[in-house]
Amino acid sequence: MNQTKAMFLAVFVLVVTSGAAFASNKAENSAANNDFNPGDVIIHHVLDNHEIHIGNFHIPLPIILWDNSNGGLVGPFSSHHLADGANYKGYVMSHEKIYFAGTSNELVRDAEGHILAPKPLDFSITKSVVGVFVTAILLLVIFGAVAKGYKKREGQAPKGIQSAMEPLIVFVRDEIAKPSIGAKYERFLPFLLTVFFFIWIANLLGLIPFIGGFNVTGNIAVALVLALLTFIITAASGNKDYWMHILWTPGVPWWLKVPIPLMFIIEFIGFLSKPIVLMLRLFANITAGHIIILAFVSLIFIFNNLYGSAGGFGVSVVSVVFSIFMFCIELLVAFLQAYVFTLLSALYFGSAVEEHAHENH
Repeated sequence: MNQTKAMFLAVFVLVVTSGAAFASNKAENSAANNDFNPGDVIIHHVLDNHEIHIGNFHIPLPIILWDNSNGGLVGPFSSHHLADGANYKGYVMSHEKIYFAGTSNELVRDAEGHILAPKPLDFSITKSVVGVFVTAILLLVIFGAVAKGYKKREGQAPKGIQSAMEPLIVFVRDEIAKPSIGAKYERFLPFLLTVFFFIWIANLLGLIPFIGGFNVTGNIAVALVLALLTFIITAASGNKDYWMHILWTPGVPWWLKVPIPLMFIIEFIGFLSKPIVLMLRLFANITAGHIIILAFVSLIFIFNNLYGSAGGFGVSVVSVVFSIFMFCIELLVAFLQAYVFTLLSALYFGSAVEEHAHENH
């Protein structure tokens, strides 16, 4: 019972701090536009940017550009130089995209409002990159301590953080790797453990707004890299039978393979779609959860603008209740998406190394 109360209190604190961080951003948005635009504020929180917001405190991040027309490498320099549309060294930032504007503070646009100014390659350390670094450091610290515990207490019952991590490690090994891959599971276990804990910890970090609200796995670039790693390992591990089923599927009528290789086309599309499915599943589920929570919080400010403080206070009760509910769901989703990504990766690895008995065809 005490654990339930502690968990509820923790979730309540997260919701309140999320609302506080959202409110500070709302105040800035209202000051600039004299109105609250929930779409712009939500997208600002969800998408990547060049600074970290912790309440009213902003941490500028280093900007690193590559511009062939301006001598190659530009920077690093602090992102606060480009705040509020300022021009620094000829560069201007609009909606977190950096353009070369020369001596002008105004970006040239066409009749439809599209920016015509050239855009250099952006290699900046953004909020998502910081989130990846923080997640990686946490992984090194946690599993460094776990490895140290196994060395010191060899043959003894696990203790401390070792006892907390061991059930999850065993879960990935016995419930994901072994059933999905088979006898060759040990080859892939380091990757599966790494990707599982990376996604899980990154998802949990995204639910803590007062440390920056990192949306690491909700960044499509990060999800794409994780999916490509699975795709590359699958392709590199594929045995003769695996590639034979893609290139010349056994056991199907010849007219599906020649003169038009229909089976090859179907199998190859399936082969290429695997990383896309992994990427979109992770990206969409994590991003959708963040958007829903922020939408509930934004209702308070919408009703406040429409009906005054009484309207904002009245809807805040419903908004906070549903936000707490969504936070609880997101805690489950944080684990579930790590599990699903790892399970699908293991299934792909299993299909790549499986030995087929073609005499049955």
